[in-house]
Amino acid sequence: MKALSFHRKPVRYAAAAVSSKVRAGAGARWGLLRLDDDAKPPKQPSSEGSPIEGWQRVYPRLSGICGSDLATIDGKSARYFEDYVSFPFVPGHEIVADTSDGRRVVVEPVLGHEARGFDPPFDQAAPGDGFDYRHLTCGHLKPGLQTGYCASTGGGWATELIAHETQLHQVPANFSDEQAVIIEPLAGGVHAALRSKAQAADTVAVIGAGTMGLLATVALRQYNNPANIIVGGRYSTQRQLALQYGADIAVDTTELTRAVRRAVGSFMIGDHLSGGADIVIDAVGSSSSLSQALSLCRPRGRVVVLGMPATVSLELTALWHREIEMVGCYAYGSESLPDGRLTTSMELAFEMAAKTDFGALVSATYPLSRYEDALSHAAEAGHRGAVKIAFDMRDERRRGI
Repeated sequence: MKALSFHRKPVRYAAAAVSSKVRAGAGARWGLLRLDDDAKPPKQPSSEGSPIEGWQRVYPRLSGICGSDLATIDGKSARYFEDYVSFPFVPGHEIVADTSDGRRVVVEPVLGHEARGFDPPFDQAAPGDGFDYRHLTCGHLKPGLQTGYCASTGGGWATELIAHETQLHQVPANFSDEQAVIIEPLAGGVHAALRSKAQAADTVAVIGAGTMGLLATVALRQYNNPANIIVGGRYSTQRQLALQYGADIAVDTTELTRAVRRAVGSFMIGDHLSGGADIVIDAVGSSSSLSQALSLCRPRGRVVVLGMPATVSLELTALWHREIEMVGCYAYGSESLPDGRLTTSMELAFEMAAKTDFGALVSATYPLSRYEDALSHAAEAGHRGAVKIAFDMRDERRRGI
């Protein structure tokens, strides 16, 4: 099979971190990623020499490039994750693929309890549910919080991987591959909207209008429907899409404070609003975006951290003084809707995708052989008028690679 693998090389990782400050996506040129045209397929998990049931060979069609992938390759990921991954791993967790038994599926990448041979934490739990993360480092697999960060399973940036049945969701026949590859990040947007607990009278500010900011916006409008959604995005294409997906106001990120102040009638006190938005969703996860989120949020409001933070430096006095809740939002899981319905983020993402063609967010695709170009495009997506960049394995599979 053909695969892009990520290798642990501390010196090159440090060099990637330095070079990425000059140009985002430059980390791919420092040898952390290796393209192997004849890689060994991952082995099916076994116990005492016998294969463990429930695992499928999975053959990707498309696999997206997300912000956490870029952060890893550019040397920006927090060291927190080192104990939750195993090397070398094949990145890629936004995956639409074919299974060995002929299904077209979306992979839910979280490697839950059942995938590792443990009982689920409660009945009908989703892979992302749980109250103790010890299972992420043991069981039938090497450590790995998700497919795409686990040496045992492989990942989506390859022509083959393995996945557990609990991770597989069949794709409706009328969905394009482009529509299907957006399901995984869309589920993350749904989870963020529901974690926000935004109410009908609320003003919600969203920092960032890349893929996750846009999908959180559309989910907010669908499931929370607050009085006002104000999105800050760096690029005009992003702002136009935010309005299309349910935002009431979309402004340049530098104008977001002013837009929120006008909407809620706050004063400015230094760098902070006297009041502010009821909810702020930070879809960036940097020191500056988290600081902005705290400055925009009203006293006793809520900040939802959707963007995966790198190592950040953050002044937390406002969090303390204004009694702001800061809530993490990782991946997806079981959801409880305001009407009492119990479901999952993934199921809701499929329902939303049946109504709206999110496939248009896939701006460009690349073969694995052009991975440097693909990662550069993904890192500069907003500047180049793009949203989602993906690897395309369909031609390579047709040629039998």
